[in-house]
Amino acid sequence: MIADLVIALVFIGYAISVLMGFGTILTWVERKQAAVMSDRIGANRAYIRIPFTQVKLVWWGLFHGMADGLKMLLKEDFKPRTYDWYAYAVAPWVVFTPVLLVFAVIPFGGMLTPAKLFAPLAQLFGDKSYPMQIANLDAGILIVFAFSGLPVIGAMLAGWSSSNKFSLLGALRAGSQMISYELVLALTTLGLILIYGTVNLDTMVRMQSGTVLGFLPAWGIVYQPFAAILFLTAAIAENKRIPFDLPEAESELIAGYFTEYSAMKMGLFMFAEFIEIAIVGALFTTLFLGGYNLPFMTDAGFAFPGGALLGLPHGAVVVTQLAVFLAKVFLVCSFQILIRWTLPRFRYDQVLVFAWKFMFPLALANLCVTAVGVWALRA
Repeated sequence: MIADLVIALVFIGYAISVLMGFGTILTWVERKQAAVMSDRIGANRAYIRIPFTQVKLVWWGLFHGMADGLKMLLKEDFKPRTYDWYAYAVAPWVVFTPVLLVFAVIPFGGMLTPAKLFAPLAQLFGDKSYPMQIANLDAGILIVFAFSGLPVIGAMLAGWSSSNKFSLLGALRAGSQMISYELVLALTTLGLILIYGTVNLDTMVRMQSGTVLGFLPAWGIVYQPFAAILFLTAAIAENKRIPFDLPEAESELIAGYFTEYSAMKMGLFMFAEFIEIAIVGALFTTLFLGGYNLPFMTDAGFAFPGGALLGLPHGAVVVTQLAVFLAKVFLVCSFQILIRWTLPRFRYDQVLVFAWKFMFPLALANLCVTAVGVWALRA
């Protein structure tokens, strides 16, 4: 009982650290990547001076994230007259909290056996092994959709309670956009559920650890390349990022549904958006890129075609799986930022037309073809 509690606390601490770290680093990555793409020097104004010297530590602008955080914490918390003060106050948390909870069902590593890492731990843990995942639930993908649907309630609450027409219009846009693209997300995921026969995310990742045709990794993107494109597109739209950022389009609505928020309340909305970039990356990695797996890698090391084996210590396998998962997530995050600084913003009517008249039929067609293919192979 105590051993299980200790492991759960360690996994929760790790997950929170990873998400907060991604949320902070991505604010810098977005600026730096935008600068590189537009041939600028980039964020380089914030620095720390070493006391009693003229030495300034710029470090590629990494201190801009710290400056942003301090600015949010120290700014005046302006409180406008609102329709409902409670809804106004709780809305940022309704947006921020579910984003963190989604990560609870995402596996970020294989099996962890504490006694194999450090022999003294055997007294507490015995020979127990734990999947590196906070909650290994059979209904994992359903939990993801349940939690990912909650932020839209926070956006609606924020827009309605702010007593501001721009905020209300942004909230209406957010609600209709997120509901439209949620359907596409579900349809693209159904294809994977048909192939793997489970909604447990850890089982899905384990089923991607093999190979196809003897050399291709059995990742979801190999079986469902079209669904992968649709999923990532719909996920970016769900996160309200350019080219789908109509709910908070600055040139039209100031800041959309959080126009009337300031200080750390506005920071929560913005921080949730950056953490959601990491969540989209983690989900895409889990569903389509084999999760924490490398080709030919198992919990005991590498098993190459032809029977060649490369055994690794348990600690090396655990560290490799954690590093592989984080690297894949970071690459998907960078790709989302690449899109954000590449494509122009849609018009609002184009966003909904794109969802209902283009992506929805394609997702439905992909699901039908997948269902027929799975039926034919199993018949």
